[in-house]
Amino acid sequence: MMVEPVIEVRDLRKWYPIRRGFLASLAERERRHLKAVDGVSFTLLPGEVLGVAGESGCGKSTTGMTTLQLHEPSSGEIRFRGKSVIGLSGTEMKAFRRQAQIVFQNPYESLNPRFTVERSVQEPIGIHFDGDQRDRLIQAMERAGLTPVENYLDRYPHQLSGGQLQRISIARAIAVEPSFLVADEPVSMLDVSIRAGILNLLHFFAETLQMAILYISHDLSTMRHICSQVAIMYLGRIVEIGPANEVLRDPQHPYAQALMAAVPVMGGRKRDRVQLVGAVPNPMQLPSGCRFHPRCPHATDICREQDPALRELAPGRLAACHLL
Repeated sequence: MMVEPVIEVRDLRKWYPIRRGFLASLAERERRHLKAVDGVSFTLLPGEVLGVAGESGCGKSTTGMTTLQLHEPSSGEIRFRGKSVIGLSGTEMKAFRRQAQIVFQNPYESLNPRFTVERSVQEPIGIHFDGDQRDRLIQAMERAGLTPVENYLDRYPHQLSGGQLQRISIARAIAVEPSFLVADEPVSMLDVSIRAGILNLLHFFAETLQMAILYISHDLSTMRHICSQVAIMYLGRIVEIGPANEVLRDPQHPYAQALMAAVPVMGGRKRDRVQLVGAVPNPMQLPSGCRFHPRCPHATDICREQDPALRELAPGRLAACHLL
């Protein structure tokens, strides 16, 4: 029996127009684009967690925001349970918003400092459901690990720790029982001692509640614990994607290899270092051919001339590299 995907993204693009020349007339200004997301595709089934990794500025957060329609896509297709979510009416968009939620990176900024915990978690419930829905509030807080619930309801954000605030943000997101969740760097601002608790929550949501989760992070070490798939992004594109255990154990793309080589190893073991030359190119002046070739230690003439497409290396494993 075929399982219907929760979310399908095909050739998604988000380009931001850039105007140059403040003294020139509007008609004379050179029009260019910053290609934040440039041809990204992925599919998520119920219970799957796709980890998206890459350096800052690679487009991973913009991918999540655009998939949720918080940013309008420049082109491409986004389908939720088989139906396009581009150009939805107000009523249809509200229904999609209930099913697709986000946990932001910074819990200190994602919660209203004037709201109590109860009001913060109750707010999305009141938007999407009628009548007394206190049971939903209690259930969401318990699932987020905020127990006993009574200890938190009347407290304000400034009275709580970073880990507690992130759990409240998670409770807000899951209170409306979504089937798709974007977790945008949910543990990057938290102490190492409490990251495991948040990751275990996300694992529980995928495993038990069958949520499809897009987990965005620059930290590949956290992806081992919760991700079923991993995608590596570079300058707006996915350069490698596949099963998490395969990509993290044996990355094939040179950029993915460099990212994995930078992950610390416990027990005194060492990884072979992968040296990258130069810095990330200006995203408004992308290099010709492969976007990674100016930093790649293995680049050849074809890399400088032709842009490689994602191709299948093994079932479910794809990479964009001329040398593979």
